[in-house]
Amino acid sequence: MTIGQALDRLKKSDFRAGFHLSQKDRAYIEKKGYPVIQQHARDFVQKRLAPAQIPNDGKQTPMRGHPVFVAQHACACCCRRCLEKWYHIPQGVELTEAQKEGVVNLLMAWIVREMKQDRREYNVEIKTAAK
Repeated sequence: MTIGQALDRLKKSDFRAGFHLSQKDRAYIEKKGYPVIQQHARDFVQKRLAPAQIPNDGKQTPMRGHPVFVAQHACACCCRRCLEKWYHIPQGVELTEAQKEGVVNLLMAWIVREMKQDRREYNVEIKTAAK
């Protein structure tokens, strides 16, 4: 499954499609830049998702507080159960480097798409009717 196919499939889930970046998340991304956010995503995936055994699986990813957390929920990359359900990555086995990088790439693609949607929606000139 490509990243585009995964993102399209996620849009069909009312739960997953309900996640969006807040203004605070957007400001944080603009301040830090994509390379820093991508490194944060790598760190979160390595520590919270990659291990074979996660004691608090299903509860390790907060719902908000960092743009990557929001992306993880939107992309069903928040816990090992969701990874198995959506991407057929089995639980109980450490993620490979390719799987970790695939998750990070998906998260970043979602974040970039959200940031672009924001610009299209809010960066529009409003013209008033001449009197």
